[in-house]
Amino acid sequence: PGWLLSPAGRPYLDSIVHKNQRRVFGLLERPALPPALAVPTVTYKLFLAGRSGVGKTALVAWLGGTPPPPAHHETLGIEATTLFWPAKPRASGRPVLFQLHLWD
Repeated sequence: PGWLLSPAGRPYLDSIVHKNQRRVFGLLERPALPPALAVPTVTYKLFLAGRSGVGKTALVAWLGGTPPPPAHHETLGIEATTLFWPAKPRASGRPVLFQLHLWD
């Protein structure tokens, strides 16, 4: 669980964090890793659906490292957010970079 904060995981975390804030990546952008740290990217598309006002947009903001909206405003249509999450699965000894497309 503490792999990201370890010396081995720190370069991966530094590629997605800038000034203690998660970097915002566009749909076609990705973190820049040195060639020695190149890892496979696993892409998932997550669609969040539910009743109005339950916190779907706040959850996406929290996962993305941005402050949630201060007041409730209904999201019109679909709002897409791309989030990168480095991880080291226990089964394999090699890190992977999860690319999450969150559709709210």
